Amino acid sequence: MSDEAARWREGRREAAQAHADALRRKQQAESSQARALIDEFVAEARRLGPDPEPLRARTYDGRARYRTPLTGWYLRFDETLAIDADGLFYVLRTPPSLVGRVRGVAPEPSDPPLVLGAGGKDGESIDLRDALDRIRARRA
Repeated sequence: MSDEAARWREGRREAAQAHADALRRKQQAESSQARALIDEFVAEARRLGPDPEPLRARTYDGRARYRTPLTGWYLRFDETLAIDADGLFYVLRTPPSLVGRVRGVAPEPSDPPLVLGAGGKDGESIDLRDALDRIRARRA
């Protein structure tokens, strides 16, 4: 019985690892597609506008906004997701801190998704392409 149980556990472990590997490959492929969309947008925005603006990070509770060294474009109306002028993707959320209020914060870039807010409440997700098109529509 213990040999059978050990084989079953090993089979489950291998299946879980295969599932995790497949998910990671899918996320990497989506991030590559998203980066291509962002790179295209940034090149176009440099030529035609709109100009990048200073980006700020919001605290998790949304009560405060902190300066960042970034300039770019917000992807969502709540200004929590953005791309900078170099085409890097940022989640602009930060814990509240007195140091952040005084000195500002320096968010780290992350891998961009094709769908912003996927898995959130209804109406809170938007395709990256649609978010970029909304920014394009603001050209002067």
